[in-house]
Amino acid sequence: MTGVIMDYQKNIEKIPQVLRCAVTLGKFDGLHRGHQKLIQRVLEKKEQGLSAVVFAFDQSNRMILSHEERRAKLETMGVDLFLECPLNERLRHMLPEVFVKEILVDRLHVGFLAVGQDFRFGYERKGNAQLLQKMGQQYDFQVEVIPDETDGKRKISSTYVREQLNEGKVEKVAELLGEYFSTTGEVLHGRGLGHRKLMPTTNLVPPKEKLMPPNGVYITKSRFGDQQFHGITNVGYKPTVGAEEFLGVETYLFHCDQNLYGQKSVVSFLKFLRPERRFDSLEKLKAQLMADIEKAQNYFEETSKNVDC
Repeated sequence: MTGVIMDYQKNIEKIPQVLRCAVTLGKFDGLHRGHQKLIQRVLEKKEQGLSAVVFAFDQSNRMILSHEERRAKLETMGVDLFLECPLNERLRHMLPEVFVKEILVDRLHVGFLAVGQDFRFGYERKGNAQLLQKMGQQYDFQVEVIPDETDGKRKISSTYVREQLNEGKVEKVAELLGEYFSTTGEVLHGRGLGHRKLMPTTNLVPPKEKLMPPNGVYITKSRFGDQQFHGITNVGYKPTVGAEEFLGVETYLFHCDQNLYGQKSVVSFLKFLRPERRFDSLEKLKAQLMADIEKAQNYFEETSKNVDC
């Protein structure tokens, strides 16, 4: 933890006046390794007395990180100001030169700007790194174009992360993000069927804007404050018990008999086990869950051995 209390703003009309700052611009969906590379360059400029600013052009589609998760991670990284501005009609039609002058120069007093190689902005996406470098000379700010972070020959991008997540390849997603894909939420009361007839589970509902992997069973780790438990998690609508009202994240925690209702949980996805399916009876479902648990426990044992080696 950095101890930085991050300022947060969604309205470009209310962007606070900053004395001098280092800025990075982009969509920042997922904060993958490429994004982290950009943000790190901005954070390094704090040593020169510049405020670290992340300006995200926010869109309405499903996000790899929820708004709350993204804000929390940026604050942990040490960002001073996070501007989460919806990509509305005004921004879409703003000439790139106007954006630079009115937002970056007049409001943020930019001293350093970091962007990716293919960054585009402004009306008809006419703004690019070359324009920024030209205007940097005009308005006295430095522009650094950061080389792409790659996975083999492919650029690491939010599109790439989404593709892998939509296919349930959470291990590859972890490589691209630099950490496990996770979802955060408060542990809610379910229908109680698991406790009565199957096995105790925790239930949470992902934020509506959160992009989730395919429905199915995953090996997971769940964190509650300073506590962490291994387990298996079902993502889906619980078709066997007929609870199809909303998408849920239901986790069986190994070696845990605590009452966790109301606590905040972070569920990290380590490995895909199987697709969600319908069972003819609760007995068959329970038999499958016991097989899933055995596979997960073997996974954790093997992982532990590899770490010890």
